Amino acid sequence: MVIYQTYNFLFFFFSFLATGDSFTSLHYNFRLGISTISSIVKETCKVLWDELHDEFIPTPNRQRWLQIEEKFREVCQFPHCVGAVDGKHIRIIKPPGTGSEFFNYKKYFSIVLMAIADAEYRFVAVDIGAYGRTNDSMIFKNSFMGRSVYNRRFDFPPPEPMPGTNGPQLPYVLVGDEAFQMAGNLIKPYASRGLDGKKQNFNYRLTRARRMVECTFGILVLKWRVFAKPIQLKIETVDEVVKCGVVLHNFLRTKEPTIERLTEDSELTSISTFGPRGSVAVSAMRDAFADYFCSDAGRFQWPD
Repeated sequence: MVIYQTYNFLFFFFSFLATGDSFTSLHYNFRLGISTISSIVKETCKVLWDELHDEFIPTPNRQRWLQIEEKFREVCQFPHCVGAVDGKHIRIIKPPGTGSEFFNYKKYFSIVLMAIADAEYRFVAVDIGAYGRTNDSMIFKNSFMGRSVYNRRFDFPPPEPMPGTNGPQLPYVLVGDEAFQMAGNLIKPYASRGLDGKKQNFNYRLTRARRMVECTFGILVLKWRVFAKPIQLKIETVDEVVKCGVVLHNFLRTKEPTIERLTEDSELTSISTFGPRGSVAVSAMRDAFADYFCSDAGRFQWPD
């Protein structure tokens, strides 16, 4: 009897994640009280996160960064890339008494899921729950992973020459869009005005790598449709649902990586504000990447 009830609860829970049905709809479909449904969802999300995150979203070490870099080099032709970072709005119903804190520039209420993804569409690190009105540069800076990047606390491999060259030594980097502030281990595209061929080539190569995080979000939404519509839960429960969805995503990608590469973004809307410019030294580092991509050692075979 206990096993039967457990099976029913799990079937109900995954139906909630897969469909995003409201608690009222689930109440009629499964003959469960709404307060019972709320407790099951919140507690199951918490248990799954606690049990799975150490294995499927562990704190990356140097060996893990090198494994990620190898896949980015193979799939995106971007050596020394150890992850793509981006932020996504997840729709929610306005929490009572919060004013405009969760109201974003797209004119709806949301929390932000900030993530670093690898080239196999898995989350490497996440920050969940920031106010929707906050731009992604500020969210990233205030998150643990952002502070780890800007303060050089992540165990990134030391700088090395790019493949096929003797120098200069270049760092291992995350790639992001224009919203982020560049740092010694994070680079973004050149501004879109007045680009020469070298800069256009660099932006194209970086975009190929950066889209990995967009595709990761897209797969998350395709699998768990609860993220395709406004989530009608208390804000603390929304955070638990997002954490659960993220760790289950990595679990499925690790056990059954069958979903092929996506070419379109998910229904969650990307943030597109602009952050401050990087320092002269970081800009010079980006120029070195651009020079490498135009060299014989780093050129990829496509029409100019």
